Amino acid sequence: MLALALLLACGAATGCGGRATTHHKPGTSHEQASGNVGTLLTADDGAGHRLREVPAQGAPEVQLTVRPDSEDGWNLQLAVKNYRFTPDSTGGAALPGAGHAHLELDGRKVARLYGPWFHLPATQVPEGAHTLTVRLYADDHTAWAVSGKPVEAMTQLAATAPGPSAGHGHGETEAAPKPPDPQQADRTVTVTVRDGKVSPAPGRTELRRGERVALRVTSDRADTLHVHGYDKELALPAGQEATLILTADRTGLFEVETHESRLVLTQLLVR
Repeated sequence: MLALALLLACGAATGCGGRATTHHKPGTSHEQASGNVGTLLTADDGAGHRLREVPAQGAPEVQLTVRPDSEDGWNLQLAVKNYRFTPDSTGGAALPGAGHAHLELDGRKVARLYGPWFHLPATQVPEGAHTLTVRLYADDHTAWAVSGKPVEAMTQLAATAPGPSAGHGHGETEAAPKPPDPQQADRTVTVTVRDGKVSPAPGRTELRRGERVALRVTSDRADTLHVHGYDKELALPAGQEATLILTADRTGLFEVETHESRLVLTQLLVR
């Protein structure tokens, strides 16, 4: 019986040689506030992610540099210190000096960053003056903080209206990219989010490895779709259907959820 108990405990843990999972139980928040690093504060980052206080000495640091891209938009570089990006363990326990970053435009989340470089398309930045913010987070989605303030960096960005030949020099306006065609997928999952409720109720979508699934989501509020384990994200404009086509090239159980409303939309079971 003792051997059986040890075997079961090892199978449930992530430290017995298996790869850490990035999904969580349906109906729970993706922010688990797990790990014993630093001190978990009651204050949050303004978006519901609690602050994880660490001493100033040896704390994560970040600087943000923005350079115009010769073709389109801007290239962002994050220079970090006492910190490393760990996309493979996102959703796990908080580890010292590890995690990912969030990019905000005027206080609105634009993307989650898993490395030091990111390309910001011009189509995501309206004309005018803006503030870009990058903030560092732990794997459990708590925000690293020093002296009660999040570890972040900000810079100003000015966007001008594109000219008729911007980016190409051929005197023609570039056509808008076509949205993904769900018919290119083997399976389609259609979900609607309204008043904090998911319809149809979250269930499991079974896939064979290598199949393509189209996730068609309509949310009544602006949000971000995230596929755990695959680390794929999609902006969800308020009241508009958005589609993400994903190739299920990894086996396991992966949750699809929204970041702001923290709702589980479905689970992808890939065999």
